[in-house]
Amino acid sequence: MSPRIQQLAAVLLAAVVVVAAAQDEPAAAKNYQTQWDTVMSILNCKSDSLIPSYICSVISKSRWGWASDDPNDDDEYTPDHPLPAPAAGRRRWPVMTSLNLTKYVDALPRIAKIRGYGIRHGRPVPIKLTIGMYSKTWQFHRDMPPTPVFVYGQSLQTATFPGPTIVARQGVPLAVEWQNHLPDAHILPWDPKVPTAIPKKGGVPTVVHLHGGAHPPEFDGHAFAWFTRDFAENGSTWTRKTYTYPNVQAPGNLWYHDHALGLTRVSLLAGLLAAYVIEKPELEAPMSLPCGDHDLHLVIADREFYTNGSISIDREWKPEYFGLVITVNGKAWPYLSVHRRRYRLRILNASNARYFNVTLSNGALPFTVIGSDSSYLSRPVTVSNLVLSPAEIFDVIVDFSRLPAAVTEIEMLNTAPYPFPNGTQTDPNLDGKVMAFNVSAKWQLGDDMPMPEPVNSTTAPEIGVPFAKVTALPPTMKTRYIVLYENMTSNDPNTAKTMNLYINGLRLEDPPTETPISGTTELWHVINLTPDNHPLHLHLAEFQAVQMLQLVDPDIFKTCMLQHNDTVACNLSQHAVGALQPVPEEEKTWKNVVKIPPAYVTSVVVAFRLVHNNMPYPFDATAAPGYVYHCHILDHEDNAMIRPLTLLR
Repeated sequence: MSPRIQQLAAVLLAAVVVVAAAQDEPAAAKNYQTQWDTVMSILNCKSDSLIPSYICSVISKSRWGWASDDPNDDDEYTPDHPLPAPAAGRRRWPVMTSLNLTKYVDALPRIAKIRGYGIRHGRPVPIKLTIGMYSKTWQFHRDMPPTPVFVYGQSLQTATFPGPTIVARQGVPLAVEWQNHLPDAHILPWDPKVPTAIPKKGGVPTVVHLHGGAHPPEFDGHAFAWFTRDFAENGSTWTRKTYTYPNVQAPGNLWYHDHALGLTRVSLLAGLLAAYVIEKPELEAPMSLPCGDHDLHLVIADREFYTNGSISIDREWKPEYFGLVITVNGKAWPYLSVHRRRYRLRILNASNARYFNVTLSNGALPFTVIGSDSSYLSRPVTVSNLVLSPAEIFDVIVDFSRLPAAVTEIEMLNTAPYPFPNGTQTDPNLDGKVMAFNVSAKWQLGDDMPMPEPVNSTTAPEIGVPFAKVTALPPTMKTRYIVLYENMTSNDPNTAKTMNLYINGLRLEDPPTETPISGTTELWHVINLTPDNHPLHLHLAEFQAVQMLQLVDPDIFKTCMLQHNDTVACNLSQHAVGALQPVPEEEKTWKNVVKIPPAYVTSVVVAFRLVHNNMPYPFDATAAPGYVYHCHILDHEDNAMIRPLTLLR
């Protein structure tokens, strides 16, 4: 036997042993990971490999699904054969050991940008874009198998995780035809026991919501306005293929994502999310902000993966989804090479439920916050850490020229417990890390010169916007009480319990009780009777917290409220007398997400008008199907911490 034949036989025997062992006991797959990696590194699956490509492909297929040539084998994914809708007792792969992934080996992807306006005679003009939703695979880490995902893009080839950033211009309308090219079934399991859009003819229901946008209700991405591939079937409030965004609000950072009823948690987990920016050059130019290659989006999202590369999620609804793998712009624990100069970082937390409390390692550098969500601050604020709830955005300046010359790498770290604020502590080797910055060793042409001493605002804009303060708008006209509950569906110890998370004890399907007059402002007292911090999101409106007051004897108050659902009968005024928690300075602007801490009454001024010019909406905000407001922990939104919001004339 020739040496090459002997080598080939040895490799094949090793491969068979590893695959057979994994097939016999999938949970034991982790024990064979090192041997498997060795075998695959020898095989390499290239044209100059030791063995023929067809043999290599068979073994690779075994790695993908512990091997079966049966196209109907459980949980086998191909673009034409997606994972089926929920079913009991189906086989699952082991969850990947995240510690095996080497950190900071993949470069941070630069998200592609799409200009949301045209130029004619030197002036911006409206255009129409076509953006589709596609099914493909995505490489989250150098050492992981490709992952099936749903993604946005102008074509299948250009679709990415996250999707392309749309850069719009204030006052210039943008039309987008959203196209659904998704397969017949979702790639992730979903729970039909929560209210869910289920088409009769099959397909994946989707609808796009521009988060933070001021636009008519018919363009809002209503939960019942879903549609399937090629518009074959649609929900009860669907009316049109093309949405028009007027972009009439203040410049700032928004994002777009799927909003189909009951599927937000799985469709965003699959990848249907992307950033959206509204620019106003005449306002922003005097701020002298970093631009071009030094103006970056960081879209942070936690995930868990099976060993075959697919995203891990329970079939049954759970109160929160948490993953130990932290991805930024679609890469697990990436690195970014930076010069010693200022960078603008637009940080979006696109996780389903995880909060982030981010710092730069060793207290090396602060964040200078210039904006939050879709509005600039009235003046920059310098902080050492940022707490980001799901769906929240901070717009910051980081000046790497302030680092000592000997420092060439710093990390972005996370210390937020999950659930927030009193849950499990982060693992400093896993979800405690976010990404790394590799800093150039020497100053280069174009870098900012270092300051002899750190002085606030000397390397950041000193101006913001005058409309950021809550006093810029007229006094509120109406006060409302919004109560966040956890409800168990059964009190019978012999019956399985499931949880619903309601607002004021009501569901999405119940008639609207929040009916503000368009063009006015209101004061909402949001009472959190759950153990979680909830990111409150209102469609259309902008709002900001003005006071957070702790409840005294919250359990007594909660017991009464669960029985009566009446703040007067339960003596709210006697319980809302605790400590005041200050609103963070970096959150004192008009936002589209406000954190609601547990056992607190958070008072929020809500503007149902444009805040930057103090004017009513230039469109009919009272039309059907109206809007919604909800908790932006996606698992809570799906079951069913979401309510209709109907504006009146």
